Amino acid sequence: MYSILKKEIRSFLSSLIAYVVITVFLLAIGLFMWILPEYNVFDMGYANLDTLFNMAPTVFIFLISAITMRSFSEEKKSGTIEVLTTKPISDMHIILGKYLAGVVLVIFALLPTLIYVYTVYQLGATKGNLDIGATTGSYIGLLLLASCFVAIGMFASSITDNQIVSFVVSMFLCYAFYNVFDLLANFSLLGSWDSVVASLGIRAHYVSISRGVIDSRDVLYFLSIILAFIWATKTAFTSRKW
Repeated sequence: MYSILKKEIRSFLSSLIAYVVITVFLLAIGLFMWILPEYNVFDMGYANLDTLFNMAPTVFIFLISAITMRSFSEEKKSGTIEVLTTKPISDMHIILGKYLAGVVLVIFALLPTLIYVYTVYQLGATKGNLDIGATTGSYIGLLLLASCFVAIGMFASSITDNQIVSFVVSMFLCYAFYNVFDLLANFSLLGSWDSVVASLGIRAHYVSISRGVIDSRDVLYFLSIILAFIWATKTAFTSRKW
């Protein structure tokens, strides 16, 4: 598994796409944080990182889909998947190695945003007037959300040998799990069931953790989504033998 992890990270860092998507992510978040009217910190009038944590999930739908679209589809198209599976390593180790590589790349993308934390910390009318607990919870929530998106993106890549199809399917699934359940609940068509429907989506649990309180139910939800899509990826991956 470790060898797959190293191979994937090396492969990503030796290609242009990793640098492009990470740069796009940082530029997009930077524009929202500091430049675009109504979103930037200066127009909001108080020192917090709400813009970062509100916009990052939407940007991640694009970013992570671009990172994961080549996980299996490229190997299928080039034929290297057969070489990979002949090595003395299990299918699950291959999947976990690729999955962890995707998560590591997301962490690489998030690390530079700590500069925003320092900047906002310094900009407060009272220096240091930043809710560190909520900020830490938001980062944990963002990492868990990104981990779910990586699992979803890998599943999308495992069911096709076309990277563009993988990218589109991944974006659709990530958007659906993040937004659709929340949108359905907002229609207020299900009465007392609205909150139940909302809790099926990622957004409700992400918002809950972003308050700075780590609820075991939220963590369990994220882990369930990750495990479900890793299992689905394994099912799709092993189907090549049937």
